[in-house]
Amino acid sequence: MSLRHALIALLTGRPMTGYDISKSFSRSVAHVWHAPDSQIYPALNRMERDGLLTSVERPWGKKGTKKEYHVTDAGLAEFREWMESPLAPQWQRDPAYLKAAYFDFADPAAVREQLRQQQEYWEEHLAMLEGTRATLVDRTHPTLAARIAKLTEREAELTVRYKIYAYDGLIARARTELAWIQDGFALLDELHGV
Repeated sequence: MSLRHALIALLTGRPMTGYDISKSFSRSVAHVWHAPDSQIYPALNRMERDGLLTSVERPWGKKGTKKEYHVTDAGLAEFREWMESPLAPQWQRDPAYLKAAYFDFADPAAVREQLRQQQEYWEEHLAMLEGTRATLVDRTHPTLAARIAKLTEREAELTVRYKIYAYDGLIARARTELAWIQDGFALLDELHGV
């Protein structure tokens, strides 16, 4: 997936300004594709140059304007083509697993602290994912609500169910990470008799 596909996915819900995109991105698409603002704004400009988006100047403040981005037919066509193309498996690049393979070089107290930090992250991440899933189920998630408002009931059902399916996978991954971290604590206790 590229950032441009993540941005088009987000904009299929409704036209948005760069600021709105950044806020919505962090609440939805960022759960599966992370990108900072420093990448989002240049990507929007490139996508507009490439004809995937158009923009309309909207009033902002007393004298300013902001660009509101809309997906073009070419943007939707590229997104559909990407969606229908086979997904190539990605090689894993996770420093947590690389470090785990070499924990024998670290002090057990440092390993325990790293595991504790990872555990804290995954617990918070899991809670956020479960909360987001609940807003998908009850259809109150703002990005989802904007998108399904213009769909038929059947199209809305497909949209909601597929999004829930994606979040179920993310939730399962977070739970697996937490179980793996617990195994790490148990291994530390076994090997170092803490």
